[in-house]
Amino acid sequence: MRLEDCSLSEISCEALSAALKNNPSNLKELVLSRNYKLQDTGFLYLCDFLKSPDCRLQTLRFWRCSLSEISCEALGAALKFNPSNLRELNLCRNNLQDSGFLHLCDFLKSPDCRLQILRLKRCSLSKISCEALGSALKSNPSNLTELNLSENNLQDSGFLHLCGFLESKDCRLQALWLMSCSLSEISCKALATALKNNPSNLTELDLSVNNNLQDSGVLHLCGFLESPDCRLQTLRLINCNLSKISCDALVTALNLNPSHLTELDLRNNNLQSSDVQQLHDLVKSPNSKLKTLRSVEGWSQSSCFQMFGPKVSLRAKMQSFL
Repeated sequence: MRLEDCSLSEISCEALSAALKNNPSNLKELVLSRNYKLQDTGFLYLCDFLKSPDCRLQTLRFWRCSLSEISCEALGAALKFNPSNLRELNLCRNNLQDSGFLHLCDFLKSPDCRLQILRLKRCSLSKISCEALGSALKSNPSNLTELNLSENNLQDSGFLHLCGFLESKDCRLQALWLMSCSLSEISCKALATALKNNPSNLTELDLSVNNNLQDSGVLHLCGFLESPDCRLQTLRLINCNLSKISCDALVTALNLNPSHLTELDLRNNNLQSSDVQQLHDLVKSPNSKLKTLRSVEGWSQSSCFQMFGPKVSLRAKMQSFL
């Protein structure tokens, strides 16, 4: 069931909850994203349906619904009653805060929790939430495959708590988004160490924007990239204060292990045209699977077409200088 952009009110939610409680076992997906009028009062009615033992809901998306810690507390309580069916939870762009998220952690650490996708972008979370999440996932690490914590003020001190989960041999995470989380070289070093201990599952990593990684941070990541067990396919490092040093290290690492990365995004860094030439050489490598390069802005269309060979799609060529 998808009811996006419907401006549902408290009354509508009460009626919907009553209808679902009368016939709870068939619904697998509930999407009420961008319902600004929903708020906590409407969401509380839906939690009565979620705690029903007959509820078989697998996907729950309440993106941008003006929810707060009140909704998180009710959701956490409901999921503790019935934790084993939910596979995807998306609460992005709600003002949950740390006090709200902590209520969800008992559900996450439950041995019956089977959640695979957790998206909490821009939820006003801090290192407090990161510490609680890291603890919960270490208790129950094997199901989560996607984690989005972008645009939260996690800082290095928060992210370090997640690394114990990432290096666990039971961790199966495939996609990790940490855009604009106030991270630095310290987080990069810890992340690289964790991924070197458990390199084979992660396929997508985004550390872009407002993460001051610098060259020293990316150098730590290259040890992971050159591991023969690394299976990373997408790496985004937009606006991370990188220079030629990072580009040289990335090219070296990818020459040692060229067979998996298909997308590399280095836009809005201090790269020059000579650095793009190194990427061009990497694209021409017969073992390289790189299809999409986004790097130096300002190239003309003809220069870009000359720089990148037929192995790269037209769209990828255009994106490389847009």
